[in-house]
Amino acid sequence: MQGLMLAAGMGKRLGRLTNDNTKCMLEVAGEKLVDRAIEALRYAGIRKLVVVVGYKGENLIDYLTSRYKGQNFTFEFIFNRDYDKTNNIYSLYLAKKALSEDDTVLLESDLIYDKTLIKKLVDCPHKNVAAVARYKDWMDGTVVTLDDESYITEFIEKNNFHGELIDTYYKTVNVYKLSRDFSANVYMPFLGAYITSYGSDSYYETTLKVIAHLSKTKIYAYELGDLSWYEIDDMHDLDVSEVLFEKDKGKKYDLLASKYGGYWRYEGIKDYCYLVNPYFPGEKMYEEMARELKTLIGSYPSGLDTQNMHAERMFSVDKKYLLTGNGAAELINCLGRASAGKTVAVSSPSFNEYIRCFSNSRIKLIDNSETDYGHDAESYLEACGNSDMLCVCNPDNPSGAAISEKDMSRLLTRAAERGVTLVVDESFSDFRDDGCPSLMNNEMLKKYPNLIVIKSIGKSFGVGGLRLGVLASANAELLKSIRADMQVWNINSLAEYFMQIYTRYSKDYVSACKKIAAERAYIAAELGGIKDIKVYPSQANFIMIDLKERSSRELCEDALSERKFFLKDLSSKNGFKGKNFIRVAVLNHEDNVALVKYLKEKLKIPQ
Repeated sequence: MQGLMLAAGMGKRLGRLTNDNTKCMLEVAGEKLVDRAIEALRYAGIRKLVVVVGYKGENLIDYLTSRYKGQNFTFEFIFNRDYDKTNNIYSLYLAKKALSEDDTVLLESDLIYDKTLIKKLVDCPHKNVAAVARYKDWMDGTVVTLDDESYITEFIEKNNFHGELIDTYYKTVNVYKLSRDFSANVYMPFLGAYITSYGSDSYYETTLKVIAHLSKTKIYAYELGDLSWYEIDDMHDLDVSEVLFEKDKGKKYDLLASKYGGYWRYEGIKDYCYLVNPYFPGEKMYEEMARELKTLIGSYPSGLDTQNMHAERMFSVDKKYLLTGNGAAELINCLGRASAGKTVAVSSPSFNEYIRCFSNSRIKLIDNSETDYGHDAESYLEACGNSDMLCVCNPDNPSGAAISEKDMSRLLTRAAERGVTLVVDESFSDFRDDGCPSLMNNEMLKKYPNLIVIKSIGKSFGVGGLRLGVLASANAELLKSIRADMQVWNINSLAEYFMQIYTRYSKDYVSACKKIAAERAYIAAELGGIKDIKVYPSQANFIMIDLKERSSRELCEDALSERKFFLKDLSSKNGFKGKNFIRVAVLNHEDNVALVKYLKEKLKIPQ
């Protein structure tokens, strides 16, 4: 058995990274693609690699012959001198002699995959095998269909791709095991005839499309299952691969955390870090938005007045009291700039934007860690005597602690008496099950013109990707100042349409929030019995846990490496230095069960 790598291409889509070398010399997570391929070949017991080179071929030859000198691994190099005029069908045909001499594992040079993949193909009893993966939206290139015995029945080209059949499609991983007999007597003769008739600017899978229909040359599809792999065509692919294939657990966790979202790009990652509502929107609302997608993408959104009108319908608050933002973060930023020079008291630990965005103010932190991360009403009341503004999250993030209705009433009165602007972030208030009413209503806003209520729509309504938030206040001068700092079109058309149609689905939203509360109770009950940890009571869509002597960092690193679970390590956050706290988002029941099971296993709790 031998390996064959097609490495003649120029890799133009990788720009400067392939200016001086071919794609297989690209480093991913500190290791070159070609070295990863050789490691996988060795693991499978293969000691020879045939390489078709072209662009910067001399560099690759020099590297391999030097790097693997005396290591019981041999190379054969074949030059494709027309690499800039041909495609991989021609590179493969140039290797016809080598293919006809031994069984071969065919590799493309821009692939990264679990090192066990090649061994699994070699050990597969079928003679001709294609590695395939269940089709996912992020995949690009050739897809195939299979029969009941997992043989390939058809290669589907882009113009024949049908979205409604997506559940029947598999993506070719571009790793094949080909028998010597198949290559010599079927594939190479067919490949030669195709090139003669149609030219060499095509892909070798074009011919497999026809061959797959020949009964005597059936190609078996080996499904990868959970094995990781990626095809690196451009900088985006490289960015994803760096995370997926980083071996150092600490670096892997830091790399993923540094992305601040976009986790759909990473196959298999389950995000328990960022806070969502998995039960809303429902399918009907998604379907309605999907029907309008073409119009919405092609159209400018409305201005802020219309967005505020939509927010009025959503929250039953007079639009003259409202500002709709590109996420709550935009509104907090604008509020911070409008508050320059003031003394701002902020409960801590809390949402970091309330510190970062007030960089031009004098920040006074109220350390809630001293009261075991509960809201310290007395400290808040005291702050009203020596601050211009007080910012509190209710419920709080990351603790999930909520201020009681009685304490909030005291705080509202004290702030009004002292002329202090009271900022209450209610981003998670819809998940409360203690009956405490929201402050975002006309009566409260009129009664307390010093009150500002901020709410992240994305976090509670399950539409974080739409970037929506709202600020409510009866302080007309403040709203005017903040609005002057905002763009005319700060809300995109898709987000606008979500607000426009929300009221038709408001009952579904109420139901979704109740489901979150029930799932939160499930997680708390399941984890609450674990010895030597503390599960904090929460009124939000997340739960904070003190692991005590167990390292929160190590647990989060292990969860990502072992299960692809992304948990929030709080050890670097203000108020948690030297402690071992994590925060876990409440997801749907299936995901919550999986998380509970994993945490019990890691903490050695009997099932």
